Amino acid sequence: MAAGYLDILRARHAARLLTGTLVGRLPNGTAPIAIVLFTRAEGGGYALAGALAAVYGLGTAVGQPLLGRAVDLYGQPRVQLPAAVLSALGMTLLAVAGFGSLPLAYGAVALAGVATPPLEGGLRALWPSVLGSEDRVHRAYAMDAVAQEVMFTVGPLLVTLLVSLWSPAAALLVINAIGVLGALSVVLSEPSRTWRSAPREAHWLGALRSPGLLALLGSFFFVGLALGSITVAGVAYADDHGRDSVYGWLMAALGLGALIGGAVYGARQWSGPPERRLRVIVALLALGYLPLTLTPGVVAMTVLAGVAGVFLAPAIACSFIVVDRHAPRGTVTEAFSWLVTTFGVGAAAGTAVAGPAVELGGTAWSFAVAGAGGVAALLVLLATGRVLAAPGHSAVAVRGSENDRNGAVEPGFSSGHQA
Repeated sequence: MAAGYLDILRARHAARLLTGTLVGRLPNGTAPIAIVLFTRAEGGGYALAGALAAVYGLGTAVGQPLLGRAVDLYGQPRVQLPAAVLSALGMTLLAVAGFGSLPLAYGAVALAGVATPPLEGGLRALWPSVLGSEDRVHRAYAMDAVAQEVMFTVGPLLVTLLVSLWSPAAALLVINAIGVLGALSVVLSEPSRTWRSAPREAHWLGALRSPGLLALLGSFFFVGLALGSITVAGVAYADDHGRDSVYGWLMAALGLGALIGGAVYGARQWSGPPERRLRVIVALLALGYLPLTLTPGVVAMTVLAGVAGVFLAPAIACSFIVVDRHAPRGTVTEAFSWLVTTFGVGAAAGTAVAGPAVELGGTAWSFAVAGAGGVAALLVLLATGRVLAAPGHSAVAVRGSENDRNGAVEPGFSSGHQA
């Protein structure tokens, strides 16, 4: 299992790009819990915390595809670093100004969300030119998903540690400063500086003209909804048990489960269409979320959270392959950014719904939102099976200049960008 991942990490630039992207995405990965804890510390309720987290998620949803399209048009350094700085300034404004002016607080969170750099989509655009072969790129997708779960495991613990050592405001400032350094590391690397997107057809819909991509995004909206609701539900569960640290353990267990699942998934080569495999994985993901509504004691709940996370990273890794098969030529960063956007919108909806659900029906109701989201994600995949079964291009490698993202890809590898 480890040998395949080590082979990827030994490739030139791979470890730097992966690490820099994860560090650069730390503010985005920890924003929901950081905003909730900051709001609660300032005397705000769950409804306000959920609303602010939702605004951040919606801001990310708006910004990611726009910035992703800008990356495809103008390259990574011109977009990624300025966006990272602007996003950090937004969170800094929230931490310094607090809630003396609610419109200012909402504006600061919106700026932070809209300016979130599309590092995630940018990394996936770089993998083919860095790694070269289809098998290595697909394994890198799985490793990418696993590494994200490390971030989502360590991130909440880091936020809670910073809160306990200093304050929620300090946690916001430190996390976002670290994020800027991560983005800087990525854009200064040679692959990021020299990467250029494949030529694209001028079309106002961009990547969204692909029916298969739209079907996938519809499903992963509900996966995002499930994850967003768990953010608020976990805090409510921790409050019920009188310890803030309980939240960190629940999120760590969820991330650890996903890490294990993703590592196992990426260690083997899969046959058959990835669209069919994705339906099975999402079905198992939905089954994992439903028992959380039982809200048992802390130990049992932590175990359930770990089980619920097992199929998350495999679902994400498989979705990367599906995106690659359905995205129109020349829209690589934008297409992956739309996946991030869908997660952001779904997570925003989840946090917005879960907050009132806690106040109306208790913690179990907020976890029920997660279960419903998993089921809905599966239903979308089942309903759009025919569309997903027909990728919008043939499996022919694109050969281009040394700056073309597919220039180093071996013959026969479908890069996902044939019209």
